[in-house]
Amino acid sequence: MQHYNNKTNNSQKLLARDHRIIGKQLDLYHFQDEAPGMVFWHHNGYIILKEIKKFLRIKLIEFKYQEVKTPIITDSIIWKHTGHWKIYKDAIFITASENRKYCIKPMNCPGHIQIFKQKRNSYKDLPIRLAEFGICHRNEPSGSLHGLMRLRNFTQDDAHIFCTIKQVAHEIENCIQMMYNIYHTFGFKKFVVKLSTRPNNRIGNDDVWDYTENILEEILHKLGIIFQYQSGEGAFYGPKIEFSFFDCLNREWQCGTIQLDFTLPKNLNIFYIDNNNQHQTPIIIHRAILGSLERFIGIIIEEYSGYLPIWLAPLQIIIINISEKHTDYVIKVFNLIKKHNIRVQTDVTNQKISFKIRQYTILHIPYILICGDKEIQNNMVTVRDTFGKNLGIMKIHDIINRVKTEINNYHICY
Repeated sequence: MQHYNNKTNNSQKLLARDHRIIGKQLDLYHFQDEAPGMVFWHHNGYIILKEIKKFLRIKLIEFKYQEVKTPIITDSIIWKHTGHWKIYKDAIFITASENRKYCIKPMNCPGHIQIFKQKRNSYKDLPIRLAEFGICHRNEPSGSLHGLMRLRNFTQDDAHIFCTIKQVAHEIENCIQMMYNIYHTFGFKKFVVKLSTRPNNRIGNDDVWDYTENILEEILHKLGIIFQYQSGEGAFYGPKIEFSFFDCLNREWQCGTIQLDFTLPKNLNIFYIDNNNQHQTPIIIHRAILGSLERFIGIIIEEYSGYLPIWLAPLQIIIINISEKHTDYVIKVFNLIKKHNIRVQTDVTNQKISFKIRQYTILHIPYILICGDKEIQNNMVTVRDTFGKNLGIMKIHDIINRVKTEINNYHICY
């Protein structure tokens, strides 16, 4: 009986963290049968997606990337040239117009290669780091779809680094540094790192594969990163380093990847001009940090049990009145806070104060500000945090400064 009770309690705890349930409770998104594996983002959820992109864009500037945007639909000839058509065709959504066959892109690398080819690049221009929040579509089997974790339509925080052979090690180390920086900001200190080696279905000769696998292995050893070998799980054009996290059911989900590619640049005849004015083939490093942004949102919802860090919270402050006579003061406080670009709302309904506090605690609002006679008399507010803890009475500018500091420092509340 005790075993049954423990099992039931564990199941209830897991359900309480399930991103699909929390997503509905917090009005973040929904799914419909008419669009399987595709998200309908509601206003609250879309704020989270936008804030993550905003944060990543800061990092792209810090690590000297150029952000680009490429078409979602391109002629199938591009995918035939890259080799995706032969190896990846079953996962590509295909459409047609005016007797031409088009692919809805499952990934961004062919588009970035087209951008690189538009200029006559010199060795002095390298490395060139192209990044994109690419909208990708993959024809995943319906049985594998799972909330935000596995979708058919998702946003990939993709980048491709075009560099010389001498720059490869530094660029990969730079990618890993960027990844760890970002993962730590979100509170992830533990994750699984894997080195995925050549698959059976691949392009390129074995000498190139030996060389590229050895490069990645040496870099991981040099950085002291503990990793597992994953035989046969590399991309068809090169080996990769994978970074994975776990959801509340202890299922592993791949997020970040770094893929080393000597083959596609050669097959597509892309080049740069070396110091002797000769054509040389660049190396491409394919990298994604969060991978699917939607999947990562699912992971952090479960990691935080819905208590999102204040910088990601759709609503950061709710201001409530004890009775109708306190409404004007609520509006005054709201106007003061709103000037600081804090996401704030008011609730001046005639519901009981205990009901309001419970309602917004359930919605995991980071701060609840209460306005009554005492608060008006002292020109202050009573503050409760996202867990319902009473933080006492505070000056308005103090709570503003506290919230701004937590937002700017990417504070994690759990």
